[in-house]
Amino acid sequence: MESISRRRALVLGGGAVLGAGAALTAAGGAGAAVDWKRLVVVTANIGRKNLGQRERAIRDVRHAVKTGGRFAKPLVGWQEIGEGDDDGRERRWINEHFGKGFRNLFETDKAAHRVPMSIPTEFNVVDRRFTRVHGGKDGVSPNRVITEAVLELASDPQLRFVFVNTHYVAGAWNGEEDSHEAWRDRMWAQHFRSHRDDVLDHWHSQGYPVIWTGDVNRSPMPLLLPKREKRAFRRGIDQIAWIPGTNGTEIRLTGTKSVPMHVDSHHARVAMMQIRRA
Repeated sequence: MESISRRRALVLGGGAVLGAGAALTAAGGAGAAVDWKRLVVVTANIGRKNLGQRERAIRDVRHAVKTGGRFAKPLVGWQEIGEGDDDGRERRWINEHFGKGFRNLFETDKAAHRVPMSIPTEFNVVDRRFTRVHGGKDGVSPNRVITEAVLELASDPQLRFVFVNTHYVAGAWNGEEDSHEAWRDRMWAQHFRSHRDDVLDHWHSQGYPVIWTGDVNRSPMPLLLPKREKRAFRRGIDQIAWIPGTNGTEIRLTGTKSVPMHVDSHHARVAMMQIRRA
């Protein structure tokens, strides 16, 4: 029997759903609530091993959820795009399979291109930015940033939320020791603080609900905002989470699934959500 590495065990983790179907009601808003709208959210780390499977992986993310005979247009947070094998193909394939009907953000940014986003055009991009976390270390981990986009529903501009995507320091919490472990621990903790304080608290203080995706390289990962944050998956390093806001936009989780990527031990993870303005 083939042994399973600690990293693979962390990646696959548990797929238990936390609070599936439970509505997260944001305070505020007026009048009768509008109907719930489907929102498919995916976190997808392309990986670095079986490089011939990368286009298949990207295509499979596009086809992650099918309802009513049609593929849903997912909101995707990507990780490891061009990381270690920057031949430009991953960006080209994302633009091909997430072309018409999508906006691809940060893919050409020098600092943030490893963690871009694919946004369905049914959402307008009101604002975008990225937060720098650390500059990386040669031979250990590239720089890390957190990408952020304020989105509004084109058909109902009062429905607004923030989408966030990130990838924590390479090799953290994988059970292996080397001479760079102390640096990795510091950078992981620095990333956690920035994710919590500079991003989630920043947007929450303005009333926005926040949905975040990412490879956090730790399982289980402590909640960033224990009194507010909800996770789609109990364990695993590829995570999807959300924080309710106070602007009248409500989010709820209805189910989850995983999509094999075939590149390495990562699976894309999918949260089937619903969103509405109260």
